[in-house]
Amino acid sequence: MSASLTQSAPADPAEGGGKVALATAGLLVGMLLSVLDQTVVAIALPDIAADLGGMDAIGWIVTSYVLASTATGALYGRVSDRFGRRPVFVTAVAVFVAGSALCGLAQTVPQLIAARTLQGAGAGALFVLPTITLSELYPQRLRSRVQGFTGGVFALASVGGPLAGGAVTDAWGWRWIFYVNLPLGLLAMALTAYALRLPRQGGRGGVDLAGAALLAGTMVSLLLVAEWGGRMYAWTSGVILALIGATVLLAALFVWWERRAANPLLPPRLFAGRALRVALPATALLGALLGGSIVYLPTYLQAAYGMGATQAGLALNPYVLTFMAVSSLAGARIGASGRFRPYLIAGAAVVVLGFALLSRITPGTPYAVLALELAVLGAGFGLLMQNLVVVAQNAAPPADLAATTSATVSVRGLGLSLGVAVFGVLLTRELQDRGPGPAATAAAIPDVLFWGVPAAAVLVVLTVLLPRRTPAEG
Repeated sequence: MSASLTQSAPADPAEGGGKVALATAGLLVGMLLSVLDQTVVAIALPDIAADLGGMDAIGWIVTSYVLASTATGALYGRVSDRFGRRPVFVTAVAVFVAGSALCGLAQTVPQLIAARTLQGAGAGALFVLPTITLSELYPQRLRSRVQGFTGGVFALASVGGPLAGGAVTDAWGWRWIFYVNLPLGLLAMALTAYALRLPRQGGRGGVDLAGAALLAGTMVSLLLVAEWGGRMYAWTSGVILALIGATVLLAALFVWWERRAANPLLPPRLFAGRALRVALPATALLGALLGGSIVYLPTYLQAAYGMGATQAGLALNPYVLTFMAVSSLAGARIGASGRFRPYLIAGAAVVVLGFALLSRITPGTPYAVLALELAVLGAGFGLLMQNLVVVAQNAAPPADLAATTSATVSVRGLGLSLGVAVFGVLLTRELQDRGPGPAATAAAIPDVLFWGVPAAAVLVVLTVLLPRRTPAEG
C-alpha cells in the first residue's frame, strides 16, 4: 500500500477507523444540519418578524449564519490537524447545538442574530470536517463514491430546507426549526464520539490564527459587497467602495502572511501544481451556480405556477433526485476507473445546457417540460459537485489533506453565497423595468437564469484545463 493511502485511510477499519458505518452516519447527520440551517430559516422569517418585530434587521438572521459559517470553515481543517478530527467535530456540533437552543429561546431580533452567529461558527466545521474525515475513513479508491453521497446530502438539505421549515413552522411554530436541531445534534455527537477512531495527524505547530483572521475578513468583506451592492447601497457609495478596498487589502495581506507563516492555513506549496489552481476557481463558480438555482427556482415555481412553498419544494424533486442519483452513481464509476476529467467536463457541459433550457421557460411552459429541464441541471451538478473536491484532495499530500479540503469546501460555500447575492442583484435589476407582482417575477427569473449559461461555459473551460492526473494519483 502506498504511503498516501497508509496515512489517509486506516488499513484495518476495526483498528484504525472504529465502527466506520456508525461514524459515517454521525458525520452525515452533522453535515445535514449545517446545510439545512442555511435554508430552513428563510421561510419562517415572516413569522419571526411578526413575533419579535425588528423587520428592518430580519435579513441578518440568515446573513449572520452564512457569514459566520463561511468565515470559520477554512480554519477547522488546521485546528483538527492539531487537536484531532473527533474532538474538534464534537465540539463544533456542541457549539451548533448551543446556538440552536439560544435561537429557540431568543426574545428579540438582536438576540436571535447573535445566537445565529454562534450557530454559524459551529456550522463552519459541519461540512468541512466530514468531508475531510470520510476521505480518511475510506481508502483513496473509494473517495469519489463516498463523497458522492455527501453531494446527495447537500442537494437534499438545500432544497428540502424550506420544505421542512414550512412544515415545522406551520405545525409547531418557528422556534421549533431550531429546537429540532438539538436531538439530531446530540445524535451526531454520540455517534462520532463512540465510533470515530482515527490517528491524530500529528500537527505540532500552532494554528495560523492570523491567517484565519485575514481570510475571514476577506470573505466577510466580499460577501457584504455582494449582499449590499446595488441594493442597500449604491455601487459608488462610500460603504461599498470601502468594503471593496478592505477585500483587496485583506486578500493581499493574507497572501503575504501565508508565504511567511510557520504553519500556514493554506500552504503556498499546494499551488505549485495545476490541479488546485484550477479546481478552486472551478469550485467557487460551481457554488455560485448552485446558489443561484437553488434559491430562485422555487421562487419561479411559486410565481409562475401559483404554488405554495411546500408545493414548490416538492416540485423540485426532479432536480434533487437526479442530483442525488447521478452524484452517487458517478462517484461509484469514477472510483472504479479513476478518470475524473471526462465526467467533470461532461458535467459542466450539461450545466450549460440546463441553464440554457431554463432561460427559455415561460409561465405557459408545462410543468412536465420544466421537470425534465430541472433534471438536466441536477444531473450536471451531480457530476461536478463532490468530484471537484476529490480532485483537489487527490492532488494534496496526506499532510495537507485537511487544509486542501477546508479550502475547497469553504470556497464553494463562499461561491454559493456570492451566487445568491449576484443573482439577487440581477433579479432586482430586471424587476426595475417591470411592474411588481408574481407575473413580473415569473417573467424576470428566466432572464436572470440566462446568465448561468456564460458562467457555466467558463466552468467547462476550467474543467478542460484540469490535469489528466494529479500528483497523488501518479
